[in-house]
Amino acid sequence: MASQFLLLACLAMTASIALASDPSSLQDFCVADPSTSVPVNGHVCKDPKLVVADDFFFSGLHLAGNTSNPAGSKVTPANVAQIPGLNTFGISLVRIDYAPWGINAPHTHPRATEILTVLEGSLQVGFVTSNPENRLITKVLQKGDVFVFPVGLVHFQHNVGNVNAVAIAALSSQNPGAITIANAVFGSKPAISADVLAKAFQVDKDTIYDFQSKF
Repeated sequence: MASQFLLLACLAMTASIALASDPSSLQDFCVADPSTSVPVNGHVCKDPKLVVADDFFFSGLHLAGNTSNPAGSKVTPANVAQIPGLNTFGISLVRIDYAPWGINAPHTHPRATEILTVLEGSLQVGFVTSNPENRLITKVLQKGDVFVFPVGLVHFQHNVGNVNAVAIAALSSQNPGAITIANAVFGSKPAISADVLAKAFQVDKDTIYDFQSKF
C-alpha cells in the first residue's frame, strides 16, 4: 500500500510540473508564424524550410527605455512577439529601466516565474504571499544582485536611488503575461462597480471614482 501511495504521489508531482510550464517542443524548433490566424495554445509553426536567423534574433535591449511616465519605469520585452523562434521554448526576457525613485508597479505574471538581475542602481524588490498570510518578502538589491519572483504572486520593484537603475529579468514562459493590479482593478473595461470596490477597499465611492478616473 505504501509503495502504491508513493507511486501516486510521484505521478501527481510529475503531472503538476508538466502542467506548470509552456508546452514542450517535439522538434528542433517551432518558429511562430504570424501570418496565420488559426487559434492555438501558442502559435502555429512556420514551415521549417522558411526559417531564417532573424527568427531567433532581437536587437534593442542595449537601448534605455523612456521612463517619462507616472510610474517612472519602462519595460522592454523580448518574448515570442519579438522573437518568433521562442515559440514552445518556455522562456523570455525583459529589460526594465527606472527613473530615480521610479517603480515597476505591483503586478503578477500569470504564466511565469521571474528571475531579475540588477545591472545598474539600487532596487527595493518584493512579493506578497497568497492568502491568508499576505506576507511581504522584500529586499534591497545592488548592482549584480539576483532575486526571484514566484509565478503568479504580486510583486514590484522600486528604484531607491537618485540615479537611473536598470535590470534584466528572465521569465519561464514565451508569453508570461502581466496583470498590473491598479490598472486591472481601477481601469477595467467595463468598470468594476464602485459599490464592489468601495466595500472591498473599505472606502467611500467618491474615492473609488477618483481612483478610476486615473486609469
